[in-house]
Amino acid sequence: MLSLVQLKVLAAVARHGSVTGAARELHYSQPSVSHHLSRLEAATGAKLVQRAGRGIRLTPEGRLLAGRAAEIVGRADSAATELAAQVGLRAGRVRLAANASVLSTLVPEAATALAREHPGLELSLVDEHPVEALDLLRRGDLDVAVVFQHAGARLEEDGFRFRHLADDPIHLISRHPAATLAAHRDSAWIGGCDRCRAELDAVCGQAGFTPRIASLSDDMVVVQSLVAAGLGVATLPGLALAAHRRPDIHATELPGLHRRIHAATYGDPPDPPAVAAVLAALTAVAGP
Repeated sequence: MLSLVQLKVLAAVARHGSVTGAARELHYSQPSVSHHLSRLEAATGAKLVQRAGRGIRLTPEGRLLAGRAAEIVGRADSAATELAAQVGLRAGRVRLAANASVLSTLVPEAATALAREHPGLELSLVDEHPVEALDLLRRGDLDVAVVFQHAGARLEEDGFRFRHLADDPIHLISRHPAATLAAHRDSAWIGGCDRCRAELDAVCGQAGFTPRIASLSDDMVVVQSLVAAGLGVATLPGLALAAHRRPDIHATELPGLHRRIHAATYGDPPDPPAVAAVLAALTAVAGP
């Protein structure tokens, strides 16, 4: 089998046209260079160099292999440089998915910190709900998924590792101040997707009623606009209100109700350095 060292020696001999020049460039002894050439000829079964006066020259086979050797050595050196840069966080790319409220609040702050501390690190972002984000993470299309856990729900743990970032309080959104959910048992409600509907049913169920869903939207801007227009009431998490808040609606925090925000990775630890840096940045901005 050909070794990288042998190919590097042959490429150096081709550049300098002599064992002496190759030895000087590689900081090897001349006998060591000759030894590697002999081992390479034995491995290939071809005569690669021949005597020419006081020097040596490459045979046609030697020139052919030397050209490939220079390419292979160059690629290996480039790979080593790129890997060192990524391990040292001078380069690298992390693919992250989160829902809109997280992408509008926690992620930009974390991205700003990452850009300041690791300017060579690229953060690629996509807007996805938790279930879809975890599917992408499992398939290897993502490196990190920031997900939330609905009230009473359990996150799938098979192969995933979750880091708790924050608890995001749930708010009642209405046109007029309302201290309790029960005050809106007869109101029209604005629901979201099926999974969000399950959360709303659970929240209202604790207050003793089933919400009458009149409109559907997952968009925090649309939800607040519908509430402001008097078309219903809704619930929204605190991060959604931090991302966008209309001045003509009221938000009442519901005691004891919240979503748990987690950063998920997949597979065995440890996380790659770039992923670990992203997780650390998310933890830092979510902590307060």
